[in-house]
Amino acid sequence: MQLEYFIFGVIAFLMTGAQCELTEVFAEAGSQAVLPCKCNPSSPYSPTIIWIKANQGTVWRKQKSGLQYWGSSWLPKGTQRARCPHSQFERGDYSLQISDVKEEDGGIYTCRVESRGQVTNNVVTLRIIKASASPSIAVQDSTVSISCSVTPWPNGATVQWMLNNSPFVLQASNGDTTKSVLTEKAAERLTGNWTCVVGYRGKEGRASATLSVKGIIEPSKDDTKVYAAVGSAVTLPCVFSPGLTPTRADWVKVKPGSLVPGRLPASFSQPSPSSQPVMDKSASLKEAEFEDAGKYRCSAAAQGQRLTRNMQLVVAKIDSILSKKRGSVTLTCRLTDTSEVTDYEWVHVVYDFNGTQSVESIQKGKTLSISKVSEESHGEWACRFYGKEGMLGNVTTQVHLMSGLSGQKSTGVSHNTGAVVGLSILLIVLLLVLVKVYKNHQRRKRILQYPALETIVHATSNEREQRERTREKK
Repeated sequence: MQLEYFIFGVIAFLMTGAQCELTEVFAEAGSQAVLPCKCNPSSPYSPTIIWIKANQGTVWRKQKSGLQYWGSSWLPKGTQRARCPHSQFERGDYSLQISDVKEEDGGIYTCRVESRGQVTNNVVTLRIIKASASPSIAVQDSTVSISCSVTPWPNGATVQWMLNNSPFVLQASNGDTTKSVLTEKAAERLTGNWTCVVGYRGKEGRASATLSVKGIIEPSKDDTKVYAAVGSAVTLPCVFSPGLTPTRADWVKVKPGSLVPGRLPASFSQPSPSSQPVMDKSASLKEAEFEDAGKYRCSAAAQGQRLTRNMQLVVAKIDSILSKKRGSVTLTCRLTDTSEVTDYEWVHVVYDFNGTQSVESIQKGKTLSISKVSEESHGEWACRFYGKEGMLGNVTTQVHLMSGLSGQKSTGVSHNTGAVVGLSILLIVLLLVLVKVYKNHQRRKRILQYPALETIVHATSNEREQRERTREKK
């Protein structure tokens, strides 16, 4: 700035009767810059206009005769990068337009207007702002630098950063702080349009750069919670950015307080290369159990980096307490982690004859009490749990009619009664058999007391049978 004031003082001293103004202009590299130069248009005569850049000479000049001249460096390949629109001359506006400005275009410019011995000088400092990201496409967890340079740099200027049009608070800053070099660990949150805002002497300049971070895009951040109901299937997402080809994918269950990974659940299914896109390394559980809850880690190699993502599996279930005496049921919604849960909602799910689902009896709270289970209150009940951004998940259960339970009890009693009756009949039959056996035994004992009588009886019986056979033959 001392050099600027010195040049401005020299111009004011050497040019007698000169009117001098000092202006600051910011322009983003690659855009068009307009250097203002306005004078009183009261004179009817055509003035001489000269634009000069310090240390480089003439940029553009127009004689009273109307002839125009350009400096050699301002006509690359015959293209006019600097021009003054003639349509504005009548208004006393001799502003210089420079297209496709470059960092080397920054510096001090002087506009000199001469008309009938009166000289007007305007001094303009053109500052070129350039924002850049290196690399512009970064891999997650690698080092990325975002810089903002101003040529020439204004001492005492303020710098602010915007990410996707929102203020960004610097967490770390390394390198040349005069050029606002930001060094960060590449993460998904840094993806987007970065804007460097430079303020100086009431003026403001902006420049933007785009940064793209590739890595694991789903889930987008560590410790994301995935919700599942007991007995249901659940997917643990691990999706990489398009363009990345992850290899050596691996899943582990993280054991709290231990460096040794825990054992994966029995229903855990590793990603299948044949059925999933190359960037999808998601895993799944066929049937989640309450004990399967915990932290899981997905990792894979991509472009020389080992990318990892941690996620938390939260399992939900419903505890049911039945009271046969009162005919009531109490349902409690339980989750392995409730840190994100702000509200619970109970929904009675009803189906008509066509299988169409409808929702009834919405109630709030973690616990639901049904004082008397009836035709209207039995069936499917769902517990929905919500967080700050909406519903997190749900878990369902079936509530049966208490009459059904009583019927089962009565059936059990009738079965017992039948068994008793059957057993009694069997005992009676056995008793009759025993009595019959006993009588036969007693009869045989009486006969054995008279063996001669038994011989006579047998002989008589045999003679009777012989006579009957002889009579039949005749």
